[in-house]
Amino acid sequence: MACVETSDYRVGEVLLNRVMQEQLDEVSSDIPVVVSTETQEVESDQEQKIVSQLAMMIRTIGDAVKKDGKLDDAIDGMVGKMTSKTSYWKLVEKVFEDSQITWERIAVLFYVAGRIAVKVVIAHIPQLVKDILKWTLEYFRNKLLDWIQKHGGWMNSFAELARVQVEKMSSMNTWSSGFILVFLGGVILGSVITWKLARRT
Repeated sequence: MACVETSDYRVGEVLLNRVMQEQLDEVSSDIPVVVSTETQEVESDQEQKIVSQLAMMIRTIGDAVKKDGKLDDAIDGMVGKMTSKTSYWKLVEKVFEDSQITWERIAVLFYVAGRIAVKVVIAHIPQLVKDILKWTLEYFRNKLLDWIQKHGGWMNSFAELARVQVEKMSSMNTWSSGFILVFLGGVILGSVITWKLARRT
C-alpha cells in the first residue's frame, strides 16, 4: 500500500478552522458564528487524526497561556483597533517577537486567532471572524509553512507540543498535575499510534 501524503497547508487550514470554531462554540451569541464553510477538508484518516490530536494539544497549551492574563489584555487592547490585516499582523508578530519560530508559538498563534475571534463576536463585530481566519492563513502560508515543512511537517510537532504541555502543567497543583499527566499519556499514545499508522500506509 502506498504512503498517504499529508498536506501541511491543508492540515494547518483545517486545524486553524477547528481551533477557532471550538472557541466560538463556547460563546453565547444570538447568531451562531461559523468560521468558514469554504475550508478544505482532510483527505485521509491520518490527516483527521493529526488534526484531532493537534487541536487537543493546542487547547491545553492555549488554556495555560490564557490563565496568564497577559494574552487577553493584549487582545482586548487590539480588538477595537483591528480594522485591517496590517493591524492584525501587528498582534500576530508579538507571538514571534524575536523572529523565533517554534511549534509552541505556532500553537499559540492558532489559539490567539480563536481568542480574537471570540472577542470580536463579543464586541458585536462577528463579520471580522472570516477576516481573522483569512489573515491568519495568509500569515501561516507566508511565514510559517516553509518552517513547518523544513521541520518534518505537522507529524513532527507532537513530541515538542507534548513537552510544552507538561511544562505548562508543572505549575498546577499535584492533583491536577496527576490527572493531566494521565491525559497527556493518552495524547502521546495517540500520537505514537498515528505515527505508526502513517509509517505503515
